[in-house]
Amino acid sequence: MTQQGADHHHHRTDDGAIGLGEEAAQSSAEAWDERYRSAPKLWSGKPNPQLVREAAGLHPGKALDVGCGEGADSIWLAQQGWTVTAVDVSAVALERAAAHEKTALDRESVHAEGPGAIPSRIRWQQCDLEEWQPDEKYDLVSSQFLHSRTMGWQDPLRTAVSAVKPGGTLLIVGHHPDMLPPWGTQTHTEPDMFYTPAQLVQELGLDSPEWQLEVNTTRDRVVADPDGREAVIGDTVLRATRLS
Repeated sequence: MTQQGADHHHHRTDDGAIGLGEEAAQSSAEAWDERYRSAPKLWSGKPNPQLVREAAGLHPGKALDVGCGEGADSIWLAQQGWTVTAVDVSAVALERAAAHEKTALDRESVHAEGPGAIPSRIRWQQCDLEEWQPDEKYDLVSSQFLHSRTMGWQDPLRTAVSAVKPGGTLLIVGHHPDMLPPWGTQTHTEPDMFYTPAQLVQELGLDSPEWQLEVNTTRDRVVADPDGREAVIGDTVLRATRLS
């Protein structure tokens, strides 16, 4: 899941333990549903800034948003002309995301020329990210801050890699393990939750001839906690093109 308050991200993911099958998926879904029910709004409602920076110049097609949370990234992509499949473990998050999309579409319809409501461009899909496999290939696959205390990031991101069609773009953004917000040290207790640019390339096999790395870097970003305290954190940013 994603925390976007004050441009601060602690992201959305399946917290089910690996290998526990259906029971783990259920408990993970229930845990995230409970977390979403604890507040009317968990995240900022703004798209992740690295997504905007990296995807703004791409030609719209079919996009996959892996771990969509309350839907800000998917809604932004749809507004840029993408047809989006948005997946998340939490049914509560997806219900909230669909409501946010409806609000955005109603606003667009009011300002659009000609009669009629603007149709949805997003398919919201509830799934366990450890078990789920996409049923098609995409022009853009985006995974923003997919971090979990109990689930490794490798398998879900390998699934994301496999969903990129030839000529398509893979975009992965996450917290750099050495540049975390100081107020998050109590919750960021598992070092394997996070990844460096080099770790992404190695673990996901992106140094093969099938891939061309466009961006593979760490970017500083100023964030603030709910009390207004600021800190500089690091975003791991990887954008790659599948060549074949």
